[in-house]
Amino acid sequence: MKDRLEKMFNVRVLEIEELDDKIIVYVPEDQVRIAVGSGGAAVKAAELVIGKMIEVKGR
Repeated sequence: MKDRLEKMFNVRVLEIEELDDKIIVYVPEDQVRIAVGSGGAAVKAAELVIGKMIEVKGR
């Protein structure tokens, strides 16, 4: 799943936490804006593909 998310967000994924109702994706602090996308478009698209809510956090 890490490789798939890296391609969707176009950033390096440091860690993934899978919870029951959502996935928390940790990316480098300076790349959070890129991962989220304009107006959250990248996250929304990834949520549709993965089928779970996704939260992006910087590290």
